[in-house]
Amino acid sequence: MVSRRVIRVLVIAMIALSLVALIVHAQATDQAQVEAARALAAGIGFGLAALGAGIGIGIAGAASVSALVERRELFALYLVFVALAEAIAIYGLVVLFILY
Repeated sequence: MVSRRVIRVLVIAMIALSLVALIVHAQATDQAQVEAARALAAGIGFGLAALGAGIGIGIAGAASVSALVERRELFALYLVFVALAEAIAIYGLVVLFILY
């Protein structure tokens, strides 16, 4: 599973992003503030989608390899599970282009 160190780094990164957003919004005009919020939302959305996809691919990939040792005839099914986890990152990329 995810170690405490990784969680700690993610929490610190989210706090840093929040502080950056506060500084940007404090110094911006109305239109620039909207553009900055849009870019920040797109970046955070894609980053979280990619993080979730990475964790999902790691778990599904490890389970697929261990199951592949026992039953090689189900290789296509294992590949589908890994592809479903990878699709989350593609959805995040689509949302990135929609928001930005």
